[in-house]
Amino acid sequence: MENAAPRSEFMATYDSPHPLYAMAISSAHTHSRTFPNRIALGSFIEQCTNRVDIVSFDPDSLSIQTHPSLSFDHPYPPTKLMFNPNALSSLRNSSDILASSGDYLRLWQVGDSSIEPLSVLNNSKTSEFCAPLTSFDWNEVEPKRIGTSSIDTTCTIWDIEKSVVETQFIAHDKEVYDIAWGEARVFASVSADGSVRIFDLRDKEHSTIIYESPQPDTPLLRLAWNKQDLRYMATILMDSNKVVILDIRSPSVPVAELERHHSSVNAIAWAPRSCRHICSAGDDKQALIWELPMVAGPNGIDPMSMYSAAHEINQLQWSAAQPDWIALAFSNKMQLLKV
Repeated sequence: MENAAPRSEFMATYDSPHPLYAMAISSAHTHSRTFPNRIALGSFIEQCTNRVDIVSFDPDSLSIQTHPSLSFDHPYPPTKLMFNPNALSSLRNSSDILASSGDYLRLWQVGDSSIEPLSVLNNSKTSEFCAPLTSFDWNEVEPKRIGTSSIDTTCTIWDIEKSVVETQFIAHDKEVYDIAWGEARVFASVSADGSVRIFDLRDKEHSTIIYESPQPDTPLLRLAWNKQDLRYMATILMDSNKVVILDIRSPSVPVAELERHHSSVNAIAWAPRSCRHICSAGDDKQALIWELPMVAGPNGIDPMSMYSAAHEINQLQWSAAQPDWIALAFSNKMQLLKV
C-alpha cells in the first residue's frame, strides 16, 4: 500500500457509554435548523435492553452534539439503522423517520426534541418465536417499501405505509445476511449459502444467482449496490480480507477483488455521488478508500487513501447529505473523517 496516503485530518470523535455497531446518517441536508446532520448510533450490549442515541454533527465547527431527549431503549442490539432516504416523503412531512431491525422491523419518528415509536412490523406466525432480522434496506425510489433479511432464509418486502407484507421470498438455503435495493422493484441479497441473488418483484417465481463463494458454503456477509451505476455491486465473505466487486452483466466472475486489508473486512460503502469510489473497513483497524480503475492491473488495485483507527472497525457509513464525510464505528467510538 505504498501509494495510499494516510488520512487523519478533519476528524470529530464521539465517545459512547456503550460499544457501538449499527449506525445511520440522516439523508436530509438541513431539515432541522437546530439539529442538522443527524447520526443514529446503536449499542451492542449482550443483553435485551440496548440503546439508540441520536447525535448531530456540525462540519463547520467539527463538533458533535448530543441530545439526551433523542435517546431511546431498543430491544436487543439493532442489527441495522437507517433514516428515511427521502425525508420529505408522504410518510411524514417535517420529521425524520428512523427504521431499526433486530427482533422486528421498527419505525420511529424523530422530532426536534422527542422520539415517538410509529410501528412494529412482525411477520411471525407464532407469538412465541420470531426469527431475528439480520438487515434491511429502504427503497429510495419508492420509500413506502422496506425489504428485510432474516436468519429464517427469507426476504420480506413491507409496505410500511400500510404496515403490511407486500410479498416474501424464500430462495436461499441458509440465513440471509444482507439485502440491498437496486431499482424500485429489484433487490439483491447475500446468504450463508454463499450466493448473491437478484430478485424482481414482478417475477416472484424466479431469482438469479450472479455470484457464488469460491469455496462452497462460505457465507457472504454484506452487500452494497452501487446506486450511481447499478451494473456494479460489492460483497464481502466471512473471515476474508477481500472486497469482491461484481458486474451483474457478467455473472460468476468478479470484475475486481480488493485485497489490501490484512484481516477480515467488516463493512463496505459506495460513495454516494461517485460510481468509482468505495470504502471498506475491517479487523485490521483500517478504513481504505478505493478508486476503481477502468481496467485492473496485473498486481491488483491499491487504495487511494487509508485511515487507521484505534480498534477493529465494525461499521462505516458514507454520508449522502455530506458526501465529503465518512463515519466509522469501532469499540465505543464513532469517528468522522473527511475524504
